[in-house]
Amino acid sequence: METVSGQVLLFLSVLYLNSVLGQVSYSIPEEMPKGSLVGNMAKDFGLDVKRLKSGKARIFNPDSEEYIELNKERGVLLIKNRIDREALCGQTTPCALHFQIILENPMEFYSLHRIDVEILDINDNAPFFAKREMSFEISELAVKGARFSLDSARDPDVGLNTLQTYKLSPTDHFKLNMLSRPDGTKYAEMVLQTLLDRENQEEHKLTLTAYDGGDPPKSGSVRINIIVMDANDNAPVFSQSLYRVTVPENASKGTVILKVSATDADKGTNGELVYSFSQNSDVTSSMFNIDSHTGEITVGGELNYEKVKHYEIDVDATDKGGLRDTSKVLIEVTDVNDNAPVISIISLSNPIPEDSAPDTVIAMLNIKDLDSDKNGQVKCFISPDLPFKIKSSSTNFYSLVSDDVLDRETTPEYNITIRAIDEGSPPYSTNKTINLRISDVNDHAPMFPQPFLNAFITENNSPGMSVLSVKATDKDSGNNARISYFLEDSQLSGMSASAYFSVNAESGEILAVRSFDYEQTKEFNIRVKAQDGGSPPLSSNVTVKILIQDQNDNPPQVLYPVQTGGSLVAEMVPRSADVGYLVTKVVAVDVDSGQNAWLSYKLQKATDRALFEVGLQNGEIRTIRQVTDKDAVKQRLTVIVEDNGQPSRSATVIVNVAVADSFPEVLSEFTDFTQDKEYNDNLTFYLVLALAVVSFLFITCLVVIISVRIYRWRRERLFYKSSGNLPVIPYYPPLYADVGGTGTLKQAFSYEVYGTADSRRSDMKYSQPFSQRLHIQRKRAGKDTGKLTKAADVNQETECKE
Repeated sequence: METVSGQVLLFLSVLYLNSVLGQVSYSIPEEMPKGSLVGNMAKDFGLDVKRLKSGKARIFNPDSEEYIELNKERGVLLIKNRIDREALCGQTTPCALHFQIILENPMEFYSLHRIDVEILDINDNAPFFAKREMSFEISELAVKGARFSLDSARDPDVGLNTLQTYKLSPTDHFKLNMLSRPDGTKYAEMVLQTLLDRENQEEHKLTLTAYDGGDPPKSGSVRINIIVMDANDNAPVFSQSLYRVTVPENASKGTVILKVSATDADKGTNGELVYSFSQNSDVTSSMFNIDSHTGEITVGGELNYEKVKHYEIDVDATDKGGLRDTSKVLIEVTDVNDNAPVISIISLSNPIPEDSAPDTVIAMLNIKDLDSDKNGQVKCFISPDLPFKIKSSSTNFYSLVSDDVLDRETTPEYNITIRAIDEGSPPYSTNKTINLRISDVNDHAPMFPQPFLNAFITENNSPGMSVLSVKATDKDSGNNARISYFLEDSQLSGMSASAYFSVNAESGEILAVRSFDYEQTKEFNIRVKAQDGGSPPLSSNVTVKILIQDQNDNPPQVLYPVQTGGSLVAEMVPRSADVGYLVTKVVAVDVDSGQNAWLSYKLQKATDRALFEVGLQNGEIRTIRQVTDKDAVKQRLTVIVEDNGQPSRSATVIVNVAVADSFPEVLSEFTDFTQDKEYNDNLTFYLVLALAVVSFLFITCLVVIISVRIYRWRRERLFYKSSGNLPVIPYYPPLYADVGGTGTLKQAFSYEVYGTADSRRSDMKYSQPFSQRLHIQRKRAGKDTGKLTKAADVNQETECKE
């Protein structure tokens, strides 16, 4: 062990570094302990140690990785496992490990920075013989100079440490002849120098010792037993001492490659020769066979140029007397193209993003062909239709790079077939397919099927009700295609859109936040944004028009006749009224729209149902027969107004009709009628106060519009005279014009209706008043007819001013 350590130190002292054109060579002795320094790779290449760490530097060559490791922290190469040069390279010299350094982050290939580590031999093996003894039968007639081939010793070491010399002892009859083969190896022959005498000594025992050239040298010995035989005094002689032959590696078993021949001057059985492989050729004898009678050497196994390029065989020719001669046969194996290229993927980036720039390195390849010369020269290519190309970085190393713009949405993956073909004849080729996936980048915004959508929702909806679901699509994948929906903030009727609607971020469902009233708002316009989950995110918008649909949620409203609590309004019908006489018209509206605002009028109750009827569509109350004296003066009609909704809604109005020809008759009847109602006890006070105020306003107005008042006063006086001087109290409902007819309503009830689908935009226009209605004011006991007439005049003047 101390000797080995000394040799290690000796070889370390002669370690050399050679860096030329990116190539670094180190020399180290074999058997160095694990962890020993091989060389400072980072310093010799001028690389940053931090770059080695960040780039995930590693050694490329599976054969070298077993023995050498890279310390990225220090940038040095260390012994990973003990190296036995003899086990690694055998007799091959020089013995070296070859590898490259790869950086993978980003991918870089230092193929020009080649590292060669030469393994130097140390004298750790002594010469040895395959057999412990060698035996020879030599005739006593053997002449001086007869040669006897000795088994060669073996020494796994190389150079000076391998076998250098042999020593034979004793040397009374034989001497040792040292010879060298063409490759420089030593072998020995035993040469007879003194004639043998079987009768004097029948057996000789010799010792053959082999020495190497180490310091100190090592040796190995073998015993030689020589039996002296009688008679045969001529040894065989080969026609050639050395035979050379070449054979292709694809030669089949049984192929004759060479025929050796020897002659023997003896006659008879002593001249019969037997050919055989020498005892030291047992390693190669399995690959070849020799015919013992003819000397033909044939192929006996499968030759492989890539494993063994040449063979050396010793052939013996022995006669029946035991005399022999030895010849050497050198067999050279020639290469044929019997190996296809081998494609190895050193590193692969899979998947790659679709926005990768051209010349992005995708994979690094190593392509080998074990054949030699042209048979081992390889060309590599891929289909020109693919957006990729192959670049050669150095001998046997290639890079697969992108050559065009990639689009995952068009082609999500590629099957890239790499074809390597050698230049042999016929050529061999190898295909290797890489399934390359293209990863997505966020290059597409979500898209709605159309930029505008319409949705409908019925008014009086419950909050949280679904209005519409919007759906956008995104051509990207993964998170880049994960769409979220948002309601864009905008103002609707002075409020934020979020106060009316919300959008489910996952499903795109639009929900109503509150209940809507068609009569207030008929439509909304909102914008919904679809945004993907990319970085940065992309988005698009859709405008949604939400139309509120009407419900029958409003009953009809009666505009005329006006229902009051403090006074009674009665329509006067003369007893002379004909059939179809227009008593009055019930006017109603419905703020709903469409058929929900279509109104119909029906007579629900009547004092005398046989006397009046109501127009179903127009609400006109007419007589259906001739009025007679038997008909009661006081007629009470209940009219129901219904819309056309489902379910329908209705309103009820009470119409008082006075059937009389004179006012006193009406007054007497309606005094009792009005007494049925309960009024406030302070009504008299309010009436007096109102009369005083109205009188004051009347006097003021009289000065301004004297001419108009004179005209109206004359018409009123004419009306009084024609009515038997009965006091008439004209009344006009607020905001509505008077209607006329026959009798007390002498002029026709004229009106125009304008209807639209929107009930709130419907309108009704009345003609100018041509008659006056009868207004019966409830009077307290003790008031006379004259005061009532005065009150009517005051009312008339007030209306004029208004």
